[in-house]
Amino acid sequence: MQVEKRRELAVFIFLTFIVAPILSVLIVAGYGFAVWMVQLIAGPPSV
Repeated sequence: MQVEKRRELAVFIFLTFIVAPILSVLIVAGYGFAVWMVQLIAGPPSV
């Protein structure tokens, strides 16, 4: 039981401090890249 709790804590720390920040940066960077590509093809937005 003790090993299971320790493993669960390790997985939680890994997901919280490694996977979540990397995933959020990739999502924001991907969105920015998509906007950049659309503006490159279609031109800047006109107001």
